[in-house]
Amino acid sequence: MTGWFEALLAAVTLPLAVFALGRFPPVRRVSTSNDDPRSVLHHALATILGSGGRMHLGATCLFVRADDLNSAIAQAGPSAAQDLIDRVKSRLRSALREQDAVIRLEDASFAIVVDSATPMDIESLMQIATRVQSTLADPVQVGSGFARLRASVGLCQANGLNTPTPDAIIEAAETALVEARGAGIGSIRIYAPAMRARRNTRDMLVQDVAHALENGDIKPWFQPQLSTDTGRVTGFEALVRWHHPDRGPIPPSDFMPALDSAGLLERLGEVMVEQSLRALVSWDAEGLDVPCVGVNLSSADLNNPALAERISWQIDRFDLTPDRLAIEVLESVVTSSPDDAVAKNIAALAALGCHVDLDDFGTGHASITTLRQLRIDRLKIDRSFVTGVDKDREQQNMVTTILAMCEHLGIATLAEGVETTGEHAMLAQLGCNHVQGFAIAHPMPFEETHAWLRAQVGTLVIRPTLRRKSL
Repeated sequence: MTGWFEALLAAVTLPLAVFALGRFPPVRRVSTSNDDPRSVLHHALATILGSGGRMHLGATCLFVRADDLNSAIAQAGPSAAQDLIDRVKSRLRSALREQDAVIRLEDASFAIVVDSATPMDIESLMQIATRVQSTLADPVQVGSGFARLRASVGLCQANGLNTPTPDAIIEAAETALVEARGAGIGSIRIYAPAMRARRNTRDMLVQDVAHALENGDIKPWFQPQLSTDTGRVTGFEALVRWHHPDRGPIPPSDFMPALDSAGLLERLGEVMVEQSLRALVSWDAEGLDVPCVGVNLSSADLNNPALAERISWQIDRFDLTPDRLAIEVLESVVTSSPDDAVAKNIAALAALGCHVDLDDFGTGHASITTLRQLRIDRLKIDRSFVTGVDKDREQQNMVTTILAMCEHLGIATLAEGVETTGEHAMLAQLGCNHVQGFAIAHPMPFEETHAWLRAQVGTLVIRPTLRRKSL
């Protein structure tokens, strides 16, 4: 039998003889319903490491997180969930040789054990991981539509450890997966010793983060958004911040993975919405005009079938109308299928009366068709299109194209990351409806918003006077 793995290794000039299928005792390919997945994984590695009376330093464990699988399962429904999981496992098996093992661990995670007596180089390891990703990325039918499963992969080879026991390899591969997920969906990481120290730090954050969230140490800071027509405040975006009692300010890029690991992303969404609505009530009581607050929701929130009901209940608690809340959805989490759980939630929130903003536009894969299908009120142009727009004609042309598309679709626009008055003025001239960024104000704690709003109402000095260009 000659498969992709043999061909791959031949291409990188590694000897194929060590991969002869009859060389090693067979490894069980997938766990059964009666097996503990971790025990099966441990057994698979132990069998390979001890095979033939010598240490197999090329034995490799991959941890694979199918990042979109939970969304696809929710879309498929309970009756079709197991069939979908079986198809994913079948695809993973198709990317491997007969003696390699595939084990479903939990949730959307799988482990793969690759059988090799001789160590592989980094290029070979990366190609194996990429092959796994490509196999899952082929469209899979879910209900009446199709989904593409993106995968994050962490892996460890036996020769990457001083003492390559099964437990050590499993821990290292899992640590590499944590690094991969922290780098973004679809990332691959090969274990390196420095990852262990970073994971220890993350583990400490996970222990602290639940208490911090419930104790009020994790809270929203507010960054204003202005109309380019009037210079008036049209809303705030609520941005999550954590001031650790011992370590001081911790950036979201550090503590958001800890919240994810602790299973607290949905609880964070609840807290951010509640605190934002509470802020609106306070501003109203002081006679300060803030039409709306935007809150970012995680993929976990957006895949929760009860999201719209939860948001409605929270809004009613504060006796506010739904149009005072904007739900910000990352472009990277939307799909083209109207049957997708995220699309259904967007529709439900729009029907409730909330505004829906598509965040970081230009960094994902949303098409014009998707924008037409989803009930999007405003598109937030990513800062990569905004930086230097006053000096770069190509940037101006790209922004103009986005603005023309949105005008045709009846969608408002906001430019993120506006850091200079020149960028602000050019965006106003091009016809962007709203701006947000350091040129207007840095994110601020709630306690500072009242004074800032009063000063803004009193002066309205941050207002471009250039005439707009017609699109």
